[in-house]
Amino acid sequence: MLLPRALDLYLRHVTIERGLSAHTIAAYRRDLDGYREWLEADGIGDTADITPAVIGRFITERSSAEPPPASTSLARLQSSVRGWHRFLAREGIEADDPSGRLRPPKAPRRLPKALTIDQVERLLAAPSPEDPVGIRDRALLELLYATGARVSEAIGLDVDDLAHGDVLRLRGKGSKERIVPIGSFARDAADAYLTRVRPGLAAKGRASSRLFLGARGAPLSRQSAWLIIRAAAEAAQITSEVSPHTLRHSFATHLLQGGADVRVVQELLGHASVATTQIYTHVSVDTLRDIYATSHPRAR
Repeated sequence: MLLPRALDLYLRHVTIERGLSAHTIAAYRRDLDGYREWLEADGIGDTADITPAVIGRFITERSSAEPPPASTSLARLQSSVRGWHRFLAREGIEADDPSGRLRPPKAPRRLPKALTIDQVERLLAAPSPEDPVGIRDRALLELLYATGARVSEAIGLDVDDLAHGDVLRLRGKGSKERIVPIGSFARDAADAYLTRVRPGLAAKGRASSRLFLGARGAPLSRQSAWLIIRAAAEAAQITSEVSPHTLRHSFATHLLQGGADVRVVQELLGHASVATTQIYTHVSVDTLRDIYATSHPRAR
């Protein structure tokens, strides 16, 4: 099958049947457009002509590029290529999968950066409780930290997702839903926003079921949420880098430090595999090591 046609079929498959996010689809498209262009420049215009040796040359060239790509970017590229060829073989478009022996590079293990509990409390207290925008911002920050939600999940919340008392419904990757509890601080902050601020914001725009709205009544964007967090970090005088994911990392780290089971944290975060969650246990081990070093009489 001609490359453009085969690529279009695969991208339609991951968009419609797998329900992946627009961000993930865009990453697949970038990776595979680059792969297709490389193949065509090498004189290959049909998927039947792609062999393991061809894929190996492509990955080798990408690995040795200057500047060298990050291991995570290379791993994602290989995953995109493997996914495409597996799809072609599974659908019977090609008899074999030439990417079967392709192995992803081993990415370095990086510990997630988490805030201290004191820093989180300062961050959450930064928005003004008297200003309508501050009330909205505090509700967003409280919910992010209380639930460990991804920022895309938080801004995608509908008002009805909060209508379950002390739990919240989140829609994660692949449109998978999960129920997570929320504490009294987040619940109170959300209630204050819903009763005192959201009606006024909603009146400025078209009717929307989204929980968090911007100044003109439209659903809050991912970029706006990022700016809210950065402004709160600056107001709280937190000098380390704070991103939307920082509160998610802090949520998981503080739960484990408090004695939560790693599989419970896995469920709360919406991780498909516990292996993804276990990276946070290394942070807790560091804490245990520090406590041991300062507390045990023969630790030194």
